Amino acid sequence: MTANEAASAPFTGKKLLMAGMVLALANFMIVLDTTIANVSVQHIAGSLGISPSQGVWVITSYAVAEAISVPLTGWLAGRFGAVRTFTVGMFGFGLFSVLCGLSTSLTMLVACRIGQGLCGGPLMPLTQTLLLRIFRKDQQVQAMALWAMTTLVAPIIGPILGGSISDNLSWHWIFLINLPVALLCGFGAMHLLRPIETPGQPLKVDRTGLFLMVLWIAALQILLDLGREHDWFNDTSMVLLGFTALIGFAVFIAWELGERQPIVDIRVFRHRGFTVAVTALSFSFAAFFSTMVIIPQWLQASLGYTATYAGYATAFTGVAAIVMAPVVAKLSTRVDPRLLVCFGILWLGMTALLRSQWNSQADFWTLAMPQLIMGFGMPFFFVPLTTLALAAVEPEETASAAGVMNFLRTMAGAIGTSISATIWNDNAVVARSEMTGRLNTREAQDALAAQGWTVDQTRVAVSQLVDQQSLALATNHVFQIAALVFAGAAMIVWLAPRPQREVDTIAVH
Repeated sequence: MTANEAASAPFTGKKLLMAGMVLALANFMIVLDTTIANVSVQHIAGSLGISPSQGVWVITSYAVAEAISVPLTGWLAGRFGAVRTFTVGMFGFGLFSVLCGLSTSLTMLVACRIGQGLCGGPLMPLTQTLLLRIFRKDQQVQAMALWAMTTLVAPIIGPILGGSISDNLSWHWIFLINLPVALLCGFGAMHLLRPIETPGQPLKVDRTGLFLMVLWIAALQILLDLGREHDWFNDTSMVLLGFTALIGFAVFIAWELGERQPIVDIRVFRHRGFTVAVTALSFSFAAFFSTMVIIPQWLQASLGYTATYAGYATAFTGVAAIVMAPVVAKLSTRVDPRLLVCFGILWLGMTALLRSQWNSQADFWTLAMPQLIMGFGMPFFFVPLTTLALAAVEPEETASAAGVMNFLRTMAGAIGTSISATIWNDNAVVARSEMTGRLNTREAQDALAAQGWTVDQTRVAVSQLVDQQSLALATNHVFQIAALVFAGAAMIVWLAPRPQREVDTIAVH
């Protein structure tokens, strides 16, 4: 049997079951880590002596590193072999997970989260690729159903698991639990997947493009994360970061357009349908992911929720998404995908408006129900949007276009989170200042003094009330902005032409 034949030979029986479970478990762990830290930011911030806004760097650093490494997946698999790349990435992910769990400072934790993201970025597309190789052609739909199920279930379990671990053990364990899974999947891949290894080839990598991509992305993300603390462009270092990001991005685009084997295939943007679809995807996902980070921060900082119950409140989104996913998959073959996408994004915008009415007296189900309702619209957004984007490019460009979509979606989530965290904190400060001036008056002090309150007790009560209400107003403001972003993204979709061909989603990996 030749190397090519071996690489395409499907597995059977017990070996197929074990290999499939290894790959599904690996994908589950990688997706889990995108949400498991969302509800643990308050614990991390308190433990390391940092502000919650700095704690959000734990989420954005992972997302940015993952976005940078995803476009390298094809080159790494071609250069070193798909199985070898998967195995090394898995062991690397486990190592950096342990280092995250052992971190004693924000700098160390962020650096190790970057390492996690760099190792984990290629793993999700590789699990999809390897699943397609071990299953027979007539079983590949079931293989992708297994892959999709782990992708949908992990974000549900992530907040619940992260909250439970942070409350009952320590936030360190949300990273340390990855080690046994990484070892199991890594050694499992070494022993089970060796027959489908692809031969490595001396491929050229676009080093200049990679350097430029890392440069402008890093400069932009550091600017977004540190800008508020350094008074934005009134600080020379922030000006330099902004200049670096802008010039680096412009040079990156120019270089990639002229490169024969670019790190990111910019040329797919010549297709109007693809450009429109990924623009809608980027704005929508930025609004969606950032609010999913803000909610648990507000619940814990203002309403007294534990990380566990904050996780329960946010996890309802995925439950409805799983229920609706098969329905949307059937509709996608019968209904104009632009209509489905527009409906899905507007649905997300409607739930954002519902949440913009929250207040500090809201009970658990008032908070959880909009999350559940939002989940029904998510498949209408994600599934048809992929069809709309990939149907617009040439068939031979499908893999490159899918890579660009994943890159932009992940980057949008990180950028949106940083911007939303800044808006949230700034609005809380403004609201607090305004309310303090209105409540800290002689009339208020006299009214409370008449009820037996001392001056010190009055000041503490006013301060606590103002803190709570200012965060509620800031949270409402974030959701109002998110609703506007969703509305704009829903309208953008109609600029795309209706797809003229079907997309073989099995071939996208």
